[in-house]
Amino acid sequence: MKREGKIAVVLMVLVIAIVVIPLFALKGAEFGGSDDAGSQKVEELTGEYEPWFTPVFETALNGEIPGEVESLLFCVQTGIGVGIVAFIMGRFVERKKHEKSSSSC
Repeated sequence: MKREGKIAVVLMVLVIAIVVIPLFALKGAEFGGSDDAGSQKVEELTGEYEPWFTPVFETALNGEIPGEVESLLFCVQTGIGVGIVAFIMGRFVERKKHEKSSSSC
């Protein structure tokens, strides 16, 4: 087996281990958001916490939005951001290729 093949196998095993081990090691663990942790800490220090504003969607829907919708909106936001970053990086790569090809003529 070539060296590149061995490295690929080792990396694949490492990726699988990173994915599988936390499933068993963190069984029953609870994860909270940073908003909750921050508001709890402020309450500990000052005794009372009142948000500065209410989220736009909660105001429009007259209540809290479901977790699934919140996750969907977060994923859409992430996708848009990744698309913008990938577009900009692609432009830089193509500009560099174009500059190389025009300078070699």
